Amino acid sequence: MSRNKYPEVTVERILAAAKKLFLEKGYDKTTIPDIVAELGDLTKGAVYHHFKSKEEIMDALGDKMFFDNNPFDTVKKRTDLNGLQKIREVIKLAHAVPDSEELTIEALPLLKNPRILAGMIESDQKIFVPLWQKLIEEGVADGSIHTQYPRELASMLQMLTGIWLMPSVYPADKGELLHRFLFTADILEKAGLPLVDDELLEMARNVFTKWEKSLP
Repeated sequence: MSRNKYPEVTVERILAAAKKLFLEKGYDKTTIPDIVAELGDLTKGAVYHHFKSKEEIMDALGDKMFFDNNPFDTVKKRTDLNGLQKIREVIKLAHAVPDSEELTIEALPLLKNPRILAGMIESDQKIFVPLWQKLIEEGVADGSIHTQYPRELASMLQMLTGIWLMPSVYPADKGELLHRFLFTADILEKAGLPLVDDELLEMARNVFTKWEKSLP
């Protein structure tokens, strides 16, 4: 009864239980029955009422973590940053969310599934590209970014950082990922978006080191 009366509470509890297990046991070793057992008072049917699969739970968990800690909303309030600085800050804040890197590592292998990858690309275009575009247009207005193609640059930024750098989609070791990151930075700079500073470069090195240790 409570599931029907307060579905948002049930969803929150399912996601919290799944997150705990994904971090403790790993995504692959966690099953829906494990999540049910962690919840204690819900049936498998109740979980499936809200989520059709474990993949859908991971997807919803990623969405929740982003919107609960939306870096775009945070930088929007920063009057001390120009458009370019806001883009850099969004990336830094996104990687600073607790458990974000660990869950990304667990989710990386899922992108080998064409259906999940296609859904991610579609979601990126709908959600992230307009947000990047707004910041790029702000940068064009304040002179920190130079482009006549803010929409296209926003789409390229999301594609390069969101897909091309994923080693489960385009296999690479740590060294290759870093070289690819530097090439991405060069492309974006030539396109009018000098994105990468020393802090972002060091962050990339740390992220790729963690990813390499987790991939087979």
